Amino acid sequence: MDVMLRLNVGMKSSEDGGTLGIGALAARFGLATHVLRHWEAMDLLHPGRDAGGRRRYGADDLTRVAAILVMKQAGLGLNTIRSLTANADRATRHEILRPVAEELRSGIAAAQASLELIEGGLNCEYENVTQCPNYRRLIAERGRSPKSGRRADDRRRGTSLMRVRNEVAPEE
Repeated sequence: MDVMLRLNVGMKSSEDGGTLGIGALAARFGLATHVLRHWEAMDLLHPGRDAGGRRRYGADDLTRVAAILVMKQAGLGLNTIRSLTANADRATRHEILRPVAEELRSGIAAAQASLELIEGGLNCEYENVTQCPNYRRLIAERGRSPKSGRRADDRRRGTSLMRVRNEVAPEE
């Protein structure tokens, strides 16, 4: 999913003193208003209030929404984002992000291996790809872990990052 976020923090609004209401902020980012309310309930956003109690979002809130969206696009869950944005020091940030980076590296390696297998099938000149010696070699390599001799599927039986994210912090 390719998402391009442009943030113009030099807000010009005819609304209340350069701030935006929840509907205007949601529209600016293509979000539903309930998403912003949910993020507020999760302590990710802290909008000001006007005299009538309505939420008012300033330039810092726009930056924060953009940051949340970028981090979500990077695959982080809301609980992780909250931990990272709660003035986490460098050591804490590393503790949070190191396992995420490792899981991403593993996912990238698996995707690269899958692409090699698919390209092997595309480049095979045999009528039946399962008879192609090169494709059979790719299948054999894919089915075994070079370090342990175990099947690759056995190695990957651990919980995936996506499953963990969804169980820990189901998102809307």
